Amino acid sequence: MTILVTGATGRVGRQVVDQLVQRGAAVRVLTRDPSKTSFPAGVEVVQGDLLDLDAMRTAFSGVRTLFLLNAVTGDEFTQAILTLNLAREAGVERVVYLSVIHADRFVNVPHFAVKYGAERMLREMGFSATILRPTYFIDNDHTIKDVVLQHGVYPMPIGGKGLAMIDTRDIAELAAIELIRRDQAPATLPTETINLVGPDALTGADAAAIWSEALGRPVVYGGDDPAGFERNAAGFLPKWMAYEMRLMAERFVSDGMLPEAGDAERLTRMLGRPLRSYREFVAEITAAG
Repeated sequence: MTILVTGATGRVGRQVVDQLVQRGAAVRVLTRDPSKTSFPAGVEVVQGDLLDLDAMRTAFSGVRTLFLLNAVTGDEFTQAILTLNLAREAGVERVVYLSVIHADRFVNVPHFAVKYGAERMLREMGFSATILRPTYFIDNDHTIKDVVLQHGVYPMPIGGKGLAMIDTRDIAELAAIELIRRDQAPATLPTETINLVGPDALTGADAAAIWSEALGRPVVYGGDDPAGFERNAAGFLPKWMAYEMRLMAERFVSDGMLPEAGDAERLTRMLGRPLRSYREFVAEITAAG
């Protein structure tokens, strides 16, 4: 049967498509603008978005398993509600949902609260689901590499509690493993939640030290300043989103994003290899010049 991938042109979704194709799955994608990305041969493309009900009904035809990825938007919850209702209407029972770690705790952060609401929908509506809860994406730090390289400052206010950052390549591979497992199961499987974490819980000072070591010169941590982060982000993001990023950074500082016992070991077993580390990410950046 066919697996439908939403968010298929984004950082995670595009890699999920590739991972599924490599595993021989029948894949269909929903995308607003098919011209923005070229998909592997054999991938079906439906043009539309999660608010386009006609396109969604077309996309769900003949689908058994859904990969649901919602971008952070002002109407993210509406998109999730509509998608899950349409999935149930189409007879889709098997879902892999990309949530976020601590969705049930960081409820003052809008996109965390939204994802916790979607998790509740999956359970209450009787879906057979894997809920993936990733931590902070290592790849987010592509956006601040120039600040590090040019000014010797690691500017992300990630605090001193620690973030078990994860590489999006690992997220995509783990998502594909779960999609294939659910899609190929002879019967629906129990719903479960998996924390997606990296191998190390890093503080802001830890991240700066890794950059210092790789560059051979001092890099300092910019400090715990979520308000300053909001001011900077408001220069290139909508103000509501910049404020939301501040709220998230405040929870980084107060709580961190720490794994539960056994999380990293479970993921290593699923992948059959070690998780990618932040140190490897920095080494790739510095090697590229």
